[in-house]
This record gives sequence, structure tokens and C-alpha cells, in this order.
Amino acid sequence: MIGAHRYALLLILLLAGCRSSVGMPPQATTPVPYPPPVESLLPSIAFTIQVGAFSTTERAAMYADRLAAHGLDTYYFIDLDGLCKVRFDRFDTKSRARERAVELQARGVIDDFYVVRPGRAQSARSHLREDLVHTAHRFIGTPYRWGGTSARYGFDCSGLTMTVYRLNGMELPRNSRAQFQTGRPVSRSALQPGDLVFFATGSRSRVSHVGLYSGNGQFIHAPGRGKTIRMASLSNGYFKSRYAGARRYI
Repeated sequence: MIGAHRYALLLILLLAGCRSSVGMPPQATTPVPYPPPVESLLPSIAFTIQVGAFSTTERAAMYADRLAAHGLDTYYFIDLDGLCKVRFDRFDTKSRARERAVELQARGVIDDFYVVRPGRAQSARSHLREDLVHTAHRFIGTPYRWGGTSARYGFDCSGLTMTVYRLNGMELPRNSRAQFQTGRPVSRSALQPGDLVFFATGSRSRVSHVGLYSGNGQFIHAPGRGKTIRMASLSNGYFKSRYAGARRYI
């Protein structure tokens, strides 16, 4: 005759076996795939060098200026964590970026460095459109400056869009007409956040101004000398009458 405690143990094991084979669904053996990376019409920036993270824009600007004096394509920006970060140049591979950084370190141009990927990891680029808009939002209030591409000295319209795309890993041409020629045409009714909108604001009726579409009929742009980067509406009479089209790159 089986003792009470041994009988209870046998019953528990039997019940557990029933639950695992009948009541519980089988475990999935196939991992859930990552979303595919976003395709872009633009050359990608695989890696860049980051050499600083500062608590103030003044310190970041001073360091960026020092590196620019050595001929480096340097820029800085306010990241999502609130720190001002300095980056420069673009590389196809991590090893080439590291080699360049080690060379500059040996010459005393830079100290510590990180090799980073602009924007999110490639497997998480499904949010690229919102990343572009969020990046542009961080520059609202920055002064306009003709020919400018940095937060310290200000931006002109195409300098702003170029920098926003660069921070998200894509090499956009420098001036507005080249940006207009590079992208894929998109109708105004089909605009999506991250698309660029173009305007003919001069006397020759050709593209001379660009902004980044942020949704709901709004775009972010650097309007002109003496003004700051701001939001504007496509339904505004001035921009409505000068609208030249839109382009998509992703």
C-alpha cells in the first residue's frame, strides 16, 4: 500500500504532466524576425567618429571648432539624453573609422573616441521617419545663417535638412536644388513625415528653399536671415503660392 505522502507526490507529478502536454501551447521554435531595414535613395553613412559629450553647447562648439581647424568635417548636436555630442567624418567600415581615429589620436588632435552608427541600428530603422522629425525639432530656435550647417553658427534651409539626414545616417546633397533633383517625386496629398518640401522663393521660379515635412500640413525650416528655425504651414499664403513640389528619399 502506497503511503499518503508518496501517493500525493505521484498525483502532483501526473497532474503536472497533463498540464504541460494538454493545457499549455507548444513553445515557438522559430524566432520572430527583425523588421527589414529601410531602403534609401541616398548613400548611407555606416560609421562616424564621436569624440565628445558635453553638458553645454558652448564647450561642444569650442571643441568642434578646434577639430574643424584640422580640416575635419565636424558637427555637434543636442542628443536625446540632453548632452551635446561632437562627431566628424563618415566611413564605410568600423575598422576604417577606427584607423582614422587612432591616427588622429596619435597626432594629439583628439583624445578618447567612439566609433558610432548615426541614427538607430539598421534592424530598427522602421521608425526612421519619426526620427527625422524628432531630430529637426531639436534645432527649432537655432538662428538662420546663410551657408551654415552647425547649431553654433546657425543653418540655412538646405544646411538644416542635410544635417538632419546626416544625423540619421544618410548623405543628402548640400544645396536645395541638388536635394530636389536627388529625391523621388511625391504628390502633396501623399506627403509623409521626413519628406522634403521645396519652394521657389526667388525671381527665377526655380527651387531655392527647402523644409522637412513633419505631418499635419506642417514643415520645419530655416526661413531667412535674422530669423530662427521654426514650424510653418503649407497652407500659408506665401508658401502655398511658391510651392514647387516634394521629394522622398526613403
